[in-house]
Amino acid sequence: MRIRRVIPQLRTTNLAGSIEFYVTRLAATLEFRYEDFYAGVRLGEDVVHLKHVDEPDPGIAYVREAGHLDLYIEVDDVAEVARVLRQNGVHIACDVHDTDWNTRELVIEDDQGHTLYFGQPLEARQARA
Repeated sequence: MRIRRVIPQLRTTNLAGSIEFYVTRLAATLEFRYEDFYAGVRLGEDVVHLKHVDEPDPGIAYVREAGHLDLYIEVDDVAEVARVLRQNGVHIACDVHDTDWNTRELVIEDDQGHTLYFGQPLEARQARA
């Protein structure tokens, strides 16, 4: 068995608004759109599917309150990503910070409230106590 890729799906009550957010704010490209029901946006080499639903995703509040995430997007330079996101009008929910697990991360929410982490691997260092 060979897995070619894993494609996450985020639910949205406003497909056009979510496409707009990902394309204009996160510099994604629209990969496809099927009517007002389904779309795919490309972030780097990966694709995220967006599905229209009538009610907000009930998991959004749980993810936010419990400190979970909906997407983790690995990048080369988190500080540069933060600069571009701010320039594009994206609110940073948690600014650039180093973690105990050797990454530098920042957190945003998309137009629907999904929690997106951007992370940069750091050089291996001894874990903090």
